[in-house]
Parts: sequence; C-alpha cells; structure tokens
Amino acid sequence: MSRYTREDIYRLIEEEDVEFIRLQFTDLFGTLKNIAVTTSQLERVLDHKISFDGASIEGFVGVEKSDLYLYPDLDTFCIFPWRPQHGKVARFICDVYDADGAPFAGDPRFILKRVLAGAEEMGYRLLAGPECEFFLFHTDDEGRPTTLTHESAGYFDIAPLDLGENARRDMILTLEEMGYVVEASHHENAPAQHEIDFRYDEAMRTADGIMTARLAVKTIAKRHGLHASFMPKPKSGVNGSGMHINLSVEKDGFNLFHDEKSPIHFSQEGYWFIGGIMKHIRAITAVTNPLVNSYKRLVPGYEAPVYIAWSATNRSPLIRIPSASDAGQRVELRSPDSAANPYLALAVCIAAGLDGIRNQISPPDRVDENIFAMSEEERMAKGIACLPGSLREAITALESDNYICEVLGEHAAKGFLEAKKREWDDYRASVSSWELEHYLSRI
Repeated sequence: MSRYTREDIYRLIEEEDVEFIRLQFTDLFGTLKNIAVTTSQLERVLDHKISFDGASIEGFVGVEKSDLYLYPDLDTFCIFPWRPQHGKVARFICDVYDADGAPFAGDPRFILKRVLAGAEEMGYRLLAGPECEFFLFHTDDEGRPTTLTHESAGYFDIAPLDLGENARRDMILTLEEMGYVVEASHHENAPAQHEIDFRYDEAMRTADGIMTARLAVKTIAKRHGLHASFMPKPKSGVNGSGMHINLSVEKDGFNLFHDEKSPIHFSQEGYWFIGGIMKHIRAITAVTNPLVNSYKRLVPGYEAPVYIAWSATNRSPLIRIPSASDAGQRVELRSPDSAANPYLALAVCIAAGLDGIRNQISPPDRVDENIFAMSEEERMAKGIACLPGSLREAITALESDNYICEVLGEHAAKGFLEAKKREWDDYRASVSSWELEHYLSRI
C-alpha cells in the first residue's frame, strides 16, 4: 500500500516550503544520478514528462534510441535534512522508462522489481537487512580524499579512540530523519572504519535505503571535514569494507526460514535457499563484488569470506545462519561489498535463493571449523571451493551462468559484462606502485 498520493505530494511541498526537487536514479554500476528541477515543474514530474539522454549513462542505451523518462516513486519522497530550512530540497527515487511507456530493461530498479514480482507469484515477501561498512579519511588542503587518519581505534572502540564517533552519530540521525531505521552502529576493526546496520525491510526499500545511505554518509562526512569511502579495500594490511546482506522470506505473514523442530530452528526451504545461492555464487560474485579492488578484500587473513561454505556457528564461511528468534531467522551472505549496485546485488541473490527453493537444491554439509585454518588438502576433502580470485574470474563465471544472466536480462547483462571487461583490461595494462617498488631498481 502506498504511503503518499499525488495530492499528498502537492501538500507536503507547499507545507514544507520545498523549492527544489531531485529526481534520482541509479546507473548499471551503482552510481547515483539525478536531475534537479524547481517545484514549478512538479506537474511535469508527476506526469512523467521529465526525460534525459540515456546515451550519456554508461551501459544504458546508444545514441540511436536515447530518450528515457523518469517515473518518480512517490513513496520515496523525502526532504534532505542537510539542505536549507527555507527553500528546502526534496527527492524522489525514480524508475526509468522507455519513450513508449515500457520499463527500461537496463534500469537496475526494474530488474529487482521483476525478481520480487516472481517471488510474489510464489507467495513470498522478501526482506533484507544490510550491514554497511566504510572508512572516514582526511582530505588534503584542496579537499581531495586521502587514505590518512589520525586514529588507531579498533572493533567496538569508543571515543576518544574513535575519532569518527560524532560524524557517525550525525549520519545516523540524518538517516532516521529521512525515514530509515538504523538498528546499530559501531567502529569496525580497522582504524577509521565504521559500520551502520539497517533494520530489515522489504527488499526494494532496503536497496533504496542503501543508495540513500551512501549519499547521506558522504554528505555528512564532508561537513565534518572528512571523506567517506565505500571502496572495498582502500588500504593494504587492514580489513576491507564489506556489505553483509541478511535475507529472509515471509509467507502468509510467517518467516519461511523458521522451523521449531529443526536442531538449529532452520527450515528445509531455508536450506534450499542456501543451496541456490551456493550453486550460483561464483556468477553472483561479479555483481556483489564488481570492482578490480573488490578482490583485494576477498583474501585470507582479513575476515572476509574466501571459501564457498556455510555454517550456523562460525564466521569463516561465505554464508552464516545467525542465532535468532523465529521472526529474525535469516541467511547472512558475507561476501558482498558496498561498491555493489544494491538493486542488482539483491536481485541476483534473491533469484538464486528462489531457484534453490523451486528446484529443491540442497547445500553441502555445514562446515563449523575455521576454514582459514584448514590446509588445502582438508578443504579439498570436504569439497570446499573458492570464490573467484579476481574480477576476470568472476566475469567468466557470470558469462557461464545462464540463469543469473537471465535474471539481469539480456540488455543489462551485456552492458555490465562489456564494461567490466574493459575495466579488467585497463587494470591489466596499468603499472602499479607495487611493481615499480619491486622491479624498477632491480631489473
């Protein structure tokens, strides 16, 4: 059921003295875009008359068919708390449509909608809760980001060790003012690293919330003279930043993953859901870990998962079933990072889980030992495979998985793969500082 009607929007804009409206959408690679208009254009906004050049957005369309239109989701209306109190700025998150009035096949939000519609046909309601990690770094004298920090705080530390505590508090208050519920926040393991955990919500609202959080966190960090980075591995020798995704399924108002009779209170459908994710995880990784840099995080020794396994008790595997009450029973996927497009990441993870339920795909036996401490022979004996070790490996896995490519759709899959191949080729052709340090003077 919708929160806002067209009449509600007119009333709110007048009552709140809104002068500017930002029409936001997300490109194929998870970058937030927007068109700003004044409230004099509100009727055109609500009548879907605002268009843009889709050929200017990488992965969208070519110049021969470039006109795309923004359809605002009225329920995403909110006012930016950090803008002026007079002449306020509000936003809508928009769906992208073709000129003929059909949903644009390359719109990440549409791709997630399509997956959720399939879940609804099965009688399911998908819930998701992200754990967003990021770094707060200093900027240089010209305001450009660095990887410098004065603090040395670690996991769960507080002020005065945690020098970002005030900035993080302002971020949370801002997000709650925008209508999002933050369950918890804390300092993470590495110096200057932080985590904000959202309360679980419907998958689409969660994806919208992740995009909103990135904008709010970066904006508030800048007000504190800092730069917020969601880069998966900005510094060597410390933990990288992930975005663990917690997923659960409701059917007829009950948590489908809960089974009181099971030893760990986890249902057969839940096991099949895990089985589907594990079957497709190598292809999924191209979407959930989409950068060359993502694979600097997915290495042994820094807590991020490397091996394809699941457990209910330890945190070394890819998938964990956290101890929870019946309403909170969920699957935690630990590999994604915050560079991922949240619409696509949720779409492929949910679709893989649903494939597991439809086809009753059982996962392998659970692994409760510390996988990082196992030898290669021990892992092989237990049939534990590895996640892709590079973006190139992940791209190859995605190309080979027809099901996940179909979830993305032909248009989006083609645009995504082409762009990521170019990114990998650019990376291969570049000369790093590591190479210069190790080879320039010796060879």
